[in-house]
Amino acid sequence: MANQTAVNQTAAGQTAAHRDAKGRRVVAVTGLGIVTSLGQGKEANWQALTAGKSGIHRIERFPTEGLRTTIAGTVDFLFDGSFTAPQLSEKLATLAADEAVSQSGLGQPGDFPGELFMAVPPVEMEWPQKQELAQTLEGDVDYDGLLRAAASQKFKPMHELFLFGAVADHIADRFGTKGSPISLSTACSSGATAIQMGVEAIRRGDTQAALCIGTDGSVHAEALIRFSLLSALSTQNDPPEAAAKPFSKNRDGFVMGEGAGALVLEDYDHALARGATILGIVAGCGERGDGFHRTRSSPDGKPAILAMQDALDDAGLTPDDVDYINAHGTSTPENDKMEAMSCAAVFGERMASLPISSNKSMIGHTLTAAGAVEAVISFMTIANGRIPPTINYANPDPAIALDVVPNTARDATVRTIISNSFGFGGQNTCLVLTVEPTHA
Repeated sequence: MANQTAVNQTAAGQTAAHRDAKGRRVVAVTGLGIVTSLGQGKEANWQALTAGKSGIHRIERFPTEGLRTTIAGTVDFLFDGSFTAPQLSEKLATLAADEAVSQSGLGQPGDFPGELFMAVPPVEMEWPQKQELAQTLEGDVDYDGLLRAAASQKFKPMHELFLFGAVADHIADRFGTKGSPISLSTACSSGATAIQMGVEAIRRGDTQAALCIGTDGSVHAEALIRFSLLSALSTQNDPPEAAAKPFSKNRDGFVMGEGAGALVLEDYDHALARGATILGIVAGCGERGDGFHRTRSSPDGKPAILAMQDALDDAGLTPDDVDYINAHGTSTPENDKMEAMSCAAVFGERMASLPISSNKSMIGHTLTAAGAVEAVISFMTIANGRIPPTINYANPDPAIALDVVPNTARDATVRTIISNSFGFGGQNTCLVLTVEPTHA
């Protein structure tokens, strides 16, 4: 594996800038933060993940009578149902970012010396707010009437709350990030896309640091019903903790989850110069879109295959360099089959023994946050030399011959990970995460 630092020597014998296999700035990780249904912070999450504990439970935030799915990985230990989805998403992002920025030691509180790239849910007004607005209208509720109500300024605070970029704007104010905050939503790959955008900005020299966050607090009745109507959710409600079963023969859908992941990315040389502890490297990113279907994955797996291959090429590595795959692993029949087939196409015969596990078996699918949450978990895997398991694996699917690290965490030397994020609408983003810089 090419894992040595690329260092050039000047004529005077001084160390020149570090560059990756393609001559670009190396992107280091100096801070990590996480909140999931398993707890707040890296320590709580790592202990639960490696113990094979599930954070999925019955929904108590709103009535579920008559619903086919009544479970989720919500963060009720922190917040009750009085929060709207944007408010909860902001709270989760704040907690994760606080932990990441504090660990990085970068800048003064409220004065982060870099840009913000933030994956947020596709925020819109929820039913209570829609009803409040509609009740102010006389006669039939129509589009013109809603526009007049909006123009009255009476509901301005509500509108500001639900603006797509409001969450990132508030986070930027709190942490003092530089430039215009970037809000993005690429479905279930959003968190990984936020990291990719931070990597690209540092490589270009646009910024020396980036705060990259994925957050999602979207478990509310309307969202649950929408996913249920798409037949995307598990209906195996009893017991809740056994519902998410990626790669198992009896998998029947994903379980919604809430959470946030935050990473402080930094130019490697900038981090070294200030004596920062470097937690790892984001060595490669790959992104492909297919547009095959609004919800279904392309059945030939081509976009996912190309995204993984692009990420490895971007890192200057080969499939043989990968020690572990952090799977997208949603527990839906189609996605797990597609991911297994795509990984086999990239890694060949190695897939029979190459560890691949799904964190979603324990925390549920954190949707917009998933790519960032799983990147944080991947770096914890590297640091601790222990692979979190895929729990609830009691009924193997003979069509998916994988080493899913079943049910129990496994000690292993892990230096390079590929983390997969595949989203509705054909969004496919893969990250290659390593211990130290690579060079050709």
